[in-house]
Amino acid sequence: MADTTAFDDRMESGSSPGSAPRAELGRVRWTVCAMLFVATSINYMDRQVIAILKPTLEHSIGMTEVSYGYIVDAFQIAYAIGLLAGGRLIDKLGTRIGYMLVMVTWSLSAMGHALANTVLEFGFARFFLGLGESGNFPAAIKTVAEWFPQNERSLATGIFNSGANVGAILAPAIVPWVTLRWGWHVAFLTTGLFSLLWILWWFLYYRRPADHPTLTAKELRYIYRDAAEDLGPSVPWRRLLRCRQTWAYSAAKFLTDPIWWFYLFWLPSYFSAKFNLNLSHLGLPLILVYNVSAIGSIGGGWLPAPFRRLGLSPNYSRLAAMLVCASLVLPIFTATRVESLWSAIALIGVAAGAHQGWSANLFTTSSDMFPRRAVGAVVGIGGMAGALGSALFAFFAGHILQLTHSYVILFGIASSAYLLALIVLYMLAPGLKKVEFVT
Repeated sequence: MADTTAFDDRMESGSSPGSAPRAELGRVRWTVCAMLFVATSINYMDRQVIAILKPTLEHSIGMTEVSYGYIVDAFQIAYAIGLLAGGRLIDKLGTRIGYMLVMVTWSLSAMGHALANTVLEFGFARFFLGLGESGNFPAAIKTVAEWFPQNERSLATGIFNSGANVGAILAPAIVPWVTLRWGWHVAFLTTGLFSLLWILWWFLYYRRPADHPTLTAKELRYIYRDAAEDLGPSVPWRRLLRCRQTWAYSAAKFLTDPIWWFYLFWLPSYFSAKFNLNLSHLGLPLILVYNVSAIGSIGGGWLPAPFRRLGLSPNYSRLAAMLVCASLVLPIFTATRVESLWSAIALIGVAAGAHQGWSANLFTTSSDMFPRRAVGAVVGIGGMAGALGSALFAFFAGHILQLTHSYVILFGIASSAYLLALIVLYMLAPGLKKVEFVT
């Protein structure tokens, strides 16, 4: 009730016909987006460390492709469990407290890897890292739904989602340097300081729009101009699971999330095996790939805009943007045939960028199809499906690479997953029709 009263007071201030000229719209919402960007960067730095150190760990603890697949599975299974509960937790606690809680959990778990010396111990540490990191995207997507009107959500999502690429860029720039000087145990401790600083920043600055002290009335009206549906109780899971839109979003996540995790966890070993790159030379290819993917994330978030200018509705503009992204991934199946490192970087970079553009728009379909009070739970359900798909793919990838020592099958699956997912999404949720819940 207090939130509603604050909202009413802020909406009324400065709105009378005879009042002084209104203030400029304001940019507080973009500062919030920047905070989400930084959190996502830290998130991906933490999860990327083990992929960069995979060749090192193979020698130091005797890790094989199959056991590495099991370690990835431990993360993905926990990620799936955490997403199912995490989305609801964020809806219950709110984004301010919920986001801080998940950041503390994953940061302590990431640093805990420094204590591991066996495959089993790494699996244990990865499990708890997965539980903590699973809360990042439900919290971030819900924050975007709270702070942005529909026409800006895909761009805001694309911007914060590009933090995944920045984290994946910073990790190969930092981790090899730290490892070569102080050892791999220290490498797992490097992101703890970033996490502590972010938690303090979030605690001091973040509030919901209706409660934020520096938000102008004009920006508040802009944020809530099409958001009357966000006021109300949370939606039970049983009601969400009866919606075709929930299954559409979840199926698309199940089919395409594994491809990004494959890039994240196996690209270092792919470059190492195919082009004989050691730890000191792995950084540049990964940095280039994830720079391109950062461009793809922001560009994909922007991509629906020109389709809207061509006359398409917002939802069909989003679907058109996703079709473009899905098509750009197709050439990745040739990655195992190229002999040039630069050709491989180009192919994989475009595919990774297209994935991030796809992901920015897929995330935003949750707030397109559901009221804000259900977004956290829907993102959690879809993320759980994506994590389960990723766990299955990691198990499959580990065994395929152990048996064949070839990435042909894996890149072939990657090339076709997005078009298949788009077909399934459209069949289950034509036009991304909005779900209406009667309270």
